Parts: sequence; structure tokens; C-alpha cells
Amino acid sequence: MTAAPDAPIVVAGLVKRFGSFAALDGVSFAVARGEIMGFLGPNGAGKSTLIRILCGLLHPSAGHARVAGIDVAADPEAVRRRIGYMSQKFSLYDDLSVAENLRFFGGIYGVSRDDMAARLRYAIDMAGLSGREESLVATLAGGWKQRLALGAAILHRPPVLFLDEPTSGVDPESRRRFWDLIHTLAADGVSVLVSTHYMDEAEYCHRIALISGGRLIALGTPREIKRQARDAGARAAEPTMEDSFVSLVGKATAAQRAERP
Repeated sequence: MTAAPDAPIVVAGLVKRFGSFAALDGVSFAVARGEIMGFLGPNGAGKSTLIRILCGLLHPSAGHARVAGIDVAADPEAVRRRIGYMSQKFSLYDDLSVAENLRFFGGIYGVSRDDMAARLRYAIDMAGLSGREESLVATLAGGWKQRLALGAAILHRPPVLFLDEPTSGVDPESRRRFWDLIHTLAADGVSVLVSTHYMDEAEYCHRIALISGGRLIALGTPREIKRQARDAGARAAEPTMEDSFVSLVGKATAAQRAERP
């Protein structure tokens, strides 16, 4: 899947500096309509910084980014109205019920009164919480909270969805069900950018971007990433995604260290 210049997410030469530290250093890529792009990298590589910029929460130091056709630096408020966002913290209120949480987020996202009932029913059914609408979120298991948070993030039918390590702390079966939901959304045309530290989840993405030291070091399908790792001298003849990650990040880290004075 190749992204066009007018794709829902376009990033060109993006830089973010905090003082003398470059959290992002010239990152460029695009995400097509209905594409799932996975972002992998070590802790501190720049994944969350990138997502915060694309959500209009941080201003880039240089470069350009457009989300849903909107320049993130010029009109961050408009960007936030056109996206869905979910983090590993889920952003739910434990002392509110399932339905109350959804009504609250529906109001924030500007879901109309006419659409609210149908959107709530969609989110509740998607989360598998039919019959538990009045249950307090605090009583829900982690997998249910995760799916409910995803439902809350897409109540307003955003064309772009950002997921920042959304599967941290939940069991493998819940993670697999969550990815089924992501693929359903992508099939409906939603563009998804998801950061993760689970190597098996990278295999569920249409394409993967590896980031290290604020730089994009590899980009391609899971098969292409493995081939790049093999060509770069990965020890395994048929590298797994974890082998590829270790090999490519290790090579990039060594090169970045060699650049320092």
C-alpha cells in the first residue's frame, strides 16, 4: 500500500528539538487511507513525541506535517477535531459508568444529539459490553476497558486514528481481539498510526516504521523490514521481527554514535 502526497497523514522532514536535544530529526513518511502503520523503536526513540505533534499537542521545530488535510502547526485545534486518539492509560473515568463515559466523550467530540444514541450503541457493542452499560468502569477487566476506550476515541467517526502503545498491560487474548477491531476500522477507510513495543503486533500492520534516536531507520511491510535486516547483516538467515528490530536498531545506534564528535 503506497501513500499519495494527499494521504490522510503526511510527514515531511519533521524535527522536534528540546534545547540541544533532537527528539525527532528529519522524519518523513505518509500513511494511506485505510492503512495501518506501526511505529516501533526503543524507549526514548521519539515515538510518543511524533504522535503528540501529529495530534496537535506539540509544535514542530522544523518540517511539515498534515493530518486529514490540515497543517498541524497552523491549525492544531482543527486537527484535534478530525482525529481519534488513545493511549495506554485509556483516558477513561473509573467513577463513571460505561454509558456515562461514552456520553462524556461524545460531548467533547461534538457528536450531535441525533447521532449520540446510535454511536453509543456501536461503541458498546464493539467493546462487548452490551448489558453492562450502567457498570462502573472501575469494575471492568483490562481488555474491556481497552475496547471501551477505543470506542470512545472513534465516537465522532474520525478519518485518522492515533494509538500510542494502546495494548500495554493487557493479556495476549485481549490484545488479539483489539487488533481485530483495528483491522475492521482500517477496512472501513480509517488511517491508523499505532506505536507498540510488542514485536508480534508489528506483523499485524500493513507497514512498519522503525525509529531510533529520533530518525527513521527503516520503512516497509513486515516482509520488507526483515529483508532489510538480512541485507544489513542480521545474524539469523531468516530473521524474525525481533531479530530485525535488534539488528537494524543496533546498526543505526552504532552509526549515530560514530557521528558524534
